[in-house]
Amino acid sequence: MSGRFGPTRGELKLRLAISLAGLALLIGAYAMNGIGGIASLEIAIIGTAFFGGSALWCLVRLLRKGAP
Repeated sequence: MSGRFGPTRGELKLRLAISLAGLALLIGAYAMNGIGGIASLEIAIIGTAFFGGSALWCLVRLLRKGAP
């Protein structure tokens, strides 16, 4: 599969940095305030899945041989 239509290495690095920053902010917010209820827990799960999944996807793409 050709990688010419995917994001460049620079864009992957930027996405990785933003994802890690989002995870850090999410962890910081919950470390300071705690989980206040079921809605807060749902936000924590969805946010962690989004930022964590994005960071993992970027990391895999950057470490793959032949990546753009």
